[in-house]
Amino acid sequence: MCGVIVGYLFGLGYLKFLAPPERILRWIEENALLPGQVHTYFHGTEQNIFRAYKHEVADVLEVQEHIQPDGSKAYMQATPQHRNKKIRELFANSGIKSAVQPFKYTVGGVEYEGENVYGIVHAPRGDGTESIVIVAPIKNFEGQMNTNGVTLLLTLARYFSRWSLWSKDIILLVTPNTSTGPQAWIDAYLSQHDPETIGSLSLKSGAIQGVICIDYPFPHRFHALHISYDGINGQLPNLDLINTATQISMGQLGIPTLLQSQQHYAKAEHQHHYKNRLKVLGHGMTNQAIGHSTGAHSVFMPYHIDAITLTAVGEGWEDEMAFGRVIESLTRSINNLLEKLHQSFFFYLLLQNNRFVSIGTYLPSAMAVGAGFSIMAIYLWLKSGYEQREEADVPVREATERDAATEDKVEAALADSNLTNAQLLESPSNGGQRLTKKKEWKSIDRPLVIPLTLVAGLYLTSLVPVALLVTAPHSKLLARAGSLSTVLLMIPFGLAFALGANRSLMDGSFFSSPQSSESANGAPRKNTLVFSDLSPPSDPKIRISQFQAIVKSLSLLVLGLQLTVLATLNFSLSMFLGVLCTPLAFAGYYRDSKMRANASLIAITLFNPFVAANAATMAAKLAGYYNDNVGMKDVLRLWLQNVSFGWNVWGSWGVLVGVFCVWIPAWTVATMGAVSSFVIDEDGQLPRKIEKVKEITKDNLTDVKKATVRRNSPGPVRKRKD
Repeated sequence: MCGVIVGYLFGLGYLKFLAPPERILRWIEENALLPGQVHTYFHGTEQNIFRAYKHEVADVLEVQEHIQPDGSKAYMQATPQHRNKKIRELFANSGIKSAVQPFKYTVGGVEYEGENVYGIVHAPRGDGTESIVIVAPIKNFEGQMNTNGVTLLLTLARYFSRWSLWSKDIILLVTPNTSTGPQAWIDAYLSQHDPETIGSLSLKSGAIQGVICIDYPFPHRFHALHISYDGINGQLPNLDLINTATQISMGQLGIPTLLQSQQHYAKAEHQHHYKNRLKVLGHGMTNQAIGHSTGAHSVFMPYHIDAITLTAVGEGWEDEMAFGRVIESLTRSINNLLEKLHQSFFFYLLLQNNRFVSIGTYLPSAMAVGAGFSIMAIYLWLKSGYEQREEADVPVREATERDAATEDKVEAALADSNLTNAQLLESPSNGGQRLTKKKEWKSIDRPLVIPLTLVAGLYLTSLVPVALLVTAPHSKLLARAGSLSTVLLMIPFGLAFALGANRSLMDGSFFSSPQSSESANGAPRKNTLVFSDLSPPSDPKIRISQFQAIVKSLSLLVLGLQLTVLATLNFSLSMFLGVLCTPLAFAGYYRDSKMRANASLIAITLFNPFVAANAATMAAKLAGYYNDNVGMKDVLRLWLQNVSFGWNVWGSWGVLVGVFCVWIPAWTVATMGAVSSFVIDEDGQLPRKIEKVKEITKDNLTDVKKATVRRNSPGPVRKRKD
């Protein structure tokens, strides 16, 4: 147990020391980027173009007021077809070829459909083998209308088309949202789509070197640029892309940059404090663990395409021209690349706009937590293979007070024999010798068939709830989740009662000779499926503890392996799961200690996945993330719909696999052991009270049947007296 405690404390304590002020400064590895080394020309007359475009774009994107013939006012919004026609018209006015891509996703009986509009600025000095993508969703991640963002993209499209310095094609993409539109477009661009639901692209270019997403959701000037970089399943873009955007924004143009929604919890003068660094670290790890999209950029990461979203936040002195110059300079830096970004880190944790933690620094914390479970598994495995037994009487010569040398030999013999609490027996027939019972640790046979089958079955069947949830209609998703939670809660209790009702499942005699499961001396027969010369434990109490230790050892071994492998794929998810599963390593079968048994029940109750889900729902509701008219059931239903949508559209597997394939199997084994402490007695059977209840129930059923038979049977026919 010490290994788990040390790993847990080291892992959490290590994270606390990842955010000191002297943490590593960020730098740019790729020299070809040359951030901020070019003069930007996006200003002056381009601002007039932006204002003219803004009026035309607002007419088709925003709700407009119209005066009816009778003088009344009506508020109407342009149809998607009219909107796309206007965007293509503005592309055509700039001499850019454009096309429309329809798409439709069906998830849980709900259809998500729309159309993407995109155009391509062909590079005068390129061969069409490489490209840069600039995206502007009509509605941003928060559901706000991105009118200025779309207008800025169209203005930049006209501006870029007049330059002859491009060596890579520039693709301008306008999507209806950040969730389905970008996913449908990149799937079709790389020919990974279903032609029946997602339209193919009539215009294509070369390999995408980088993606920049524009988010400007309000009409006034802004204060800073927020950089979003989290991808699907915790994937991250190359650090050089983020560093380049930061260097251009802050170093060249003097625009502050923020990370992980700092504008909501940190003042500008306090963003470099240790407390705020920890908040940025925590927000980043949470987004990475959830593994869902945080913007239009997220869907490009699974295809190893580096992408970020630049969002205008706050209210200040910076206008759309400053935002455009950041996009221009960043696009020209990517245009300088001779190959894809690969020099810098792909695994990192950001603390602020110029501080980061590399994988070699933060990975030991997750590895320590995972190693704690492996150490605990090894300890339980070794413990399950030994039993303390009393051997034959050991004679020792009786010493006399006159023979000091002999007395020393006696004490040495007693010490060498480990005779703690030994019973010394006098026997005249032994010639004045003393006899003692010597206790030794002996190797015993381990019954592995049932434990291996049980643990393997739990982990293999853990995919069944995942399949049932991701295929459920949204209208029945909450009900199906409730049914699954009820079944999963009953499984460990059913296993504990099944093991108590059939002792042969725990001692290995289930596979022995059918004539008798015990030998002549009352000890269980050896397992015929395990080729071992060792004898099984003789004490029924030890057999139960051995079985529970083997099952728990195998479960913790798989858990440690899962967390260790997961740490290299999604560090944050591995870390959170390890912390949540750590108390389960101490919960188990404690028949001899009521305090430990009660503590196990408390642990499996507090760290129950379903209790944790309800607690998280309540915390989100109390934190004000949802309106007062939204109930807890509505919040939980929304979460389940997002998880189902993420699995079916984005391929996000982190939450479902982490909960159902890692957390729940470990919780089931721990719960089975804790419940067994109360439902299995020292002889490996159900307690007599439970057996008595079963007998009484059986007798009552027999009496009821007999009474029913007597009532339904015809009685003797009586003659009627005249």
